[in-house]
Amino acid sequence: MSYSTAEIWGIIAALAVATFLIRFSFLGLIGNRPMPPIVLRLLRYTPVAVLPGLVAPLVLWPAATGGHPDAVRLVAAAVALAVGLWTRQVIWAILAGFAALYIGLFLSGAF
Repeated sequence: MSYSTAEIWGIIAALAVATFLIRFSFLGLIGNRPMPPIVLRLLRYTPVAVLPGLVAPLVLWPAATGGHPDAVRLVAAAVALAVGLWTRQVIWAILAGFAALYIGLFLSGAF
């Protein structure tokens, strides 16, 4: 299906308004009120959910391999997970995954 330029911009505008309203509902309408303890406790898990949500598609369907899983990326993700569980430090997990990815790409000849 082909969309015209006006339809594409209309979709973008509608999504922008919807995104603004969703954020405004939390920040603008109830931003100055204290939040219930259960909400505050659940919000602590947001960063923990966002990082894997950003990384998982890059590991499972990388553009570099045409969207097919790659052993080097899977191993690098496993190394990052192991280091993260061992050290409980995000930066060390990221650096270990980064190092494992580039070492793996170098050894496989893809880099």
